[in-house]
Formats: sequence, C-alpha cells, structure tokens
Amino acid sequence: MIDKILTKAEQTHVLTQQEIVTLLQSTQPTVLFAAADRTRQKYVGDGVYLRGLIEFSNYCKNDCMYCGIRKSNTRAQRYRLSPAQIVEMARKAVDYGYKTVVLQSGEDGFFSADVMCDIIRQIKKIGLVITLSIGEKKLEEYASYKQAGADRYLLRIETTDKALYEKLDPGMSFENRLRCLQDLKELGYEVGSGSLVGLPGQTLESLAEDLLFFQRLPVDMAGIGPFIPHPDTPLFSETANGHFELSLKMMAIMRLLLPDINIPATTAMETLHPQGRLLALQCGANVVMPNVTEGNYRQKYELYPGKICTGDTPAKCRACIEGKIQSIGRHISQSRGFHGDYLKGK
Repeated sequence: MIDKILTKAEQTHVLTQQEIVTLLQSTQPTVLFAAADRTRQKYVGDGVYLRGLIEFSNYCKNDCMYCGIRKSNTRAQRYRLSPAQIVEMARKAVDYGYKTVVLQSGEDGFFSADVMCDIIRQIKKIGLVITLSIGEKKLEEYASYKQAGADRYLLRIETTDKALYEKLDPGMSFENRLRCLQDLKELGYEVGSGSLVGLPGQTLESLAEDLLFFQRLPVDMAGIGPFIPHPDTPLFSETANGHFELSLKMMAIMRLLLPDINIPATTAMETLHPQGRLLALQCGANVVMPNVTEGNYRQKYELYPGKICTGDTPAKCRACIEGKIQSIGRHISQSRGFHGDYLKGK
C-alpha cells in the first residue's frame, strides 16, 4: 500500500487526504523519506539555500496559546531593535555570505508601514533579497512593502482546522488569515506558510488538510515544524513526544506534493533531535535559516524553549551550518533561491 501511494506521489504529485493519512500513520517511514529526497534532488538539486534571520522585535499584540512571546507572557523579556540596528545586521549578513535576509518579529505596532518601508528600501540598496515575517496586515500595507522592495512574505497558518485555529489563537480570525495569504499571492509575493505539528486536538486528517491547502494556494515555501510546549504558556503541560518524526513525515509529503518549492529545515527540529536539521535536509528540505541577530536578543526571541544556537555568534552559526551541510554531501547554493529558479536554469 505504501509503495503504491509513493509511486503515485512521485509520478503525479497528487494524493488524497486518506493517502496522506496512510503515509503519516506509517511505522516505517524510511521509504517515504527516500522518495522525498529523490524528488528534492530531481526538482531543486543538491544546493541548500541560506537565509539570514533577523529577529528584530519580540513585542506582539496577539495571544497565541502556543507561543512564548504571546502578549500575556509577563515573563518574556521584551526588546525592539532600532531601524538602524536592523539595517546594520543586514549589512553584516552580506559579509557572512547571505543573499537573503528574513526580517521576523511579533506583531509589533511600533513598526508602522512607513518605518518598515524605509528599512526595506535601505536593505534593498545593499543588494539583498528580503523576506518579511511580521504577521497580518491590511492589503495596502502589504502593497507598500512590495513597492519598497520586499520579495517574499512568510505567514504561517499553523493549522487549517478553523475551530482549532480560533481556540489556540484567541481574538484572531481564521478568515482574515486566509485573506492575508490571498492578498500576498495577488500582490506577487513569493508566499510562504506552514504548520505546527503536534498541537493538542490536532488530528492526522487535519494535518493532511494542511498539506492539501498549501498545494491549492499554492505556496512557494512551506515551513513544517514541531510544536514544543513553552513553560510560560497555557499549553505548558503538553508533550512534544513523537512530534519530530511526524514533522519529518509532513515535510517529506510536502516535497512530494509540491516538488519544486522551498522547504526549510527548521531550528525547532534540532531542538528535539541533535541532528534535526540534517535529517530534515535528507527528507526533502532545501533551505536553512541561520540566525544573524546579534547579542542577547537571540535568547529573548523565545517562541519555544530550548532554542538552539542562542549563545553563538552569527559568524559561528554560518561556519557551523556550512560544515554540517557538506557532511551530508550537499553544498551551499550561490543562487538567491527564488521558487522555480532551478527549473529555469538560473
């Protein structure tokens, strides 16, 4: 049964919800991982794209029950980089060899559209590709970022189960999240989204629907990561047992459904397994996002506990990940990694 489903997936990149559930239930996922790795190699090659992550503010107006920087977490040590600090970290990212930076924050009202657009314009002058991960905005704001030079936008759905979404994200609207993703697509961004795997109340059918949703949109990037309970959130008593392998399965199936998109090996994977990112790269992933944020801000941007590399310098992170990538016979791509570039021969 598994072999038949995987043959279909590799040949057609189409699966039903039940076929996805069957793959997620597999107790011997090695053949799934091998199929995803073959598909990755065929469609996007052996290059790994590096994207420098700048976590510039951990203030957030939202109260998502799984997130360590939720507004109700009074134990979070809040910080906010200045626009000048953000641009300077982007300049240093170029020196470390990055061609793309990811500007990520909580939904912090301090950074108005005008402030963000000025930051974007300054970073574009440096010659970097810019990914934004700053949450839900109005269409006009997304349009202004695009006009200023932003290239990509990452907005994770986390779960496409509407009831579960609105239970875990109090005060937020599932329909508005969908509207944001559609607005971003229509504005011409490369759009990324993603799922948290192992949320309390989540089912395998729900996870399968997440993957089918990403395929329908379709996304240009899909980040799949394990839910890791944070001690200062309402979900502190939950467990992360089993989430690592299930996340790998989700990532592998995502590669089979959307063979040429960008899929990051997330740092959360390495929080649960010492070789987490390398294993992810061997199960379909082709992107790594090392942190280029400087100082003790890394420790303070704590979405989940046990985050790796919080005491490292950006230079050490860059050297470390290059060595790891080479250890599995892969190499760092010198391309900027736009969706479809490999197929276009760029």
